[in-house]
Amino acid sequence: MSIILITGGTGLVGSKLTEVLLANNHEVRILSRNPSNKNEFKWDISKGFVDEKALTNIDYIIHLAGAGIADKRWTDKRKQIIIDSRVETANLLFDKIKKLDIQLKGFISASGSNYYGAKTVNNVFKESDESGDDFLGEVCLKWENAANKFKELNVSVTILRTGIVLSKKGGALEKMKTPIISPLGSGNQYMSWIDIEDLCNLYLKSVEENFEGVFNAVSPEFHTSKSFSKILAKSIRRPFLPIAVPGFLLKLVFGELAVILLEGSRLSSSKILNTGFKFKFESLEKALRKM
Repeated sequence: MSIILITGGTGLVGSKLTEVLLANNHEVRILSRNPSNKNEFKWDISKGFVDEKALTNIDYIIHLAGAGIADKRWTDKRKQIIIDSRVETANLLFDKIKKLDIQLKGFISASGSNYYGAKTVNNVFKESDESGDDFLGEVCLKWENAANKFKELNVSVTILRTGIVLSKKGGALEKMKTPIISPLGSGNQYMSWIDIEDLCNLYLKSVEENFEGVFNAVSPEFHTSKSFSKILAKSIRRPFLPIAVPGFLLKLVFGELAVILLEGSRLSSSKILNTGFKFKFESLEKALRKM
């Protein structure tokens, strides 16, 4: 049994991950701005405060905290919030672990599949490829650099560059379930995705096995906006309209953040598969069947 501290533990992934870890006999603690349960402990980034009881005898930290990328339009202020909510939180944990001389076994951090930049290209990105030079590439690079600081304390670091997380309890998929399903923009941009069960099992693997380094946490099956929409429409029995929602309209509604809807590349999952990990939901059709 390991004692695991989760940031962002009440979010979509954190809630499911807590269930999975508990089912595998691990102890879970959650950092929260407003703790309400026995296993929740207060932290306040603005004041540099973390309840030290949360850190007592912990083995792993799983860092999921971060303001939603697509929750609001990207003003300069919002962009800074997106970065700080990922980077400054990791820096605060690093400072506390160092100060208290906690012998942490591992720091496991989320990152984004847009590490390589929000762009539609023929390349299939591997973990060794460089970060993109756009805002999303910058966010992910700074996020990962903050996580990698833990190596200075001889702590194992695992980073999961995560695609669209498919879950029947909210998240991106819920927003896609419109009365009529259509592709977006050109329809040719790729959508990297992963089922929430597979993602949680990757975090579990990070705790229970020697699973260290950077991994593209995406399903092996590639889909464009067009093919994804067609399969989604069929799975939830709604009409599919092949005429795409125009890119200019999405830019008008969402501003700069529309790029995450209009651009996307393929990511290789070979590195994860080579560790022996078996995806429960390799195909989109199978994943959507349970939604």
